[in-house]
Amino acid sequence: MKILRTPDARFENLPDYTFAPHWTDIASGTGETLRLHAVDEGPRGAAPVLLMHGEPSWSFLYRHIISGLVAKGHRVVAPDLVGFGKSDKPSEQTDYTYERHVAWMSAWLVANDLKDITLFCQDWGGLIGLRLVAAFPERFARVVVANTGLPVGTGRSDAFQQWLDFSQNVPELPVGEIVSMGTLRGLSEAEKAAYLAPYPDETYKAAARRFPALVPITPEHGSVAENKAAWKVLATFDKPVLTAFSDGDPVSKGGERIFHERVPGAKGQNHVIIEGGGHFLQEDKPAELVALIDSFISGK
Repeated sequence: MKILRTPDARFENLPDYTFAPHWTDIASGTGETLRLHAVDEGPRGAAPVLLMHGEPSWSFLYRHIISGLVAKGHRVVAPDLVGFGKSDKPSEQTDYTYERHVAWMSAWLVANDLKDITLFCQDWGGLIGLRLVAAFPERFARVVVANTGLPVGTGRSDAFQQWLDFSQNVPELPVGEIVSMGTLRGLSEAEKAAYLAPYPDETYKAAARRFPALVPITPEHGSVAENKAAWKVLATFDKPVLTAFSDGDPVSKGGERIFHERVPGAKGQNHVIIEGGGHFLQEDKPAELVALIDSFISGK
């Protein structure tokens, strides 16, 4: 496994992203060591709010939410998945599988010994984060599910199929433009550049290229059995689970219903639809999400 590391200079002077880096070394599974990056802000003794990003973003996505939650007294941890952000990037698409991503983030979670976690997960942050909940339910106190799911090979939306076709065939993956198109407000040029910062060239984008093809949308996809097993655990998870899907995301539209139906902890919660939010609702509605997470933790 050849591992790429984005030069630090690429991350200088990004808008509203001034957080100190925190590093964790984990095993790649093929003999190498991977360095994972995370933001870790706020009081170290406090219960952590774990913010998990998806495709093709990184912890920059949560910059306003991190600052907002820290201002309310919370500890906030926002890792970069392997292949994204400041974390190391295996160079070949074949280096990435769904199960390797779960294993890498499981190792990171255990190495940092996070407990009493409030998870907020979106996009692939949910596909991986919900697997962490199923693997380590004792470490999680509550979960917020936003514009994501845990697919088991039962098909895909037309919007996802369009995204899959585009992502696998476009000669140069326009990461900043992709995130911008996934918002309703649109991003500034500086924000688009920040999303592109982890990728000096196309060789660094193997994970971003691979992720859409790893979503288990058919019975033949890998990880269908593992996700079905995770659903069995989630079907017994009785700690609070809140859904906060947005009204402007065609990819995940209606995805909240399965959580309401199958997860005991979702019963009786004040589930919301975030109005005016696109797929990347963290960019469109950060203040609303800060208030939502804070009140969910406090029980108000």
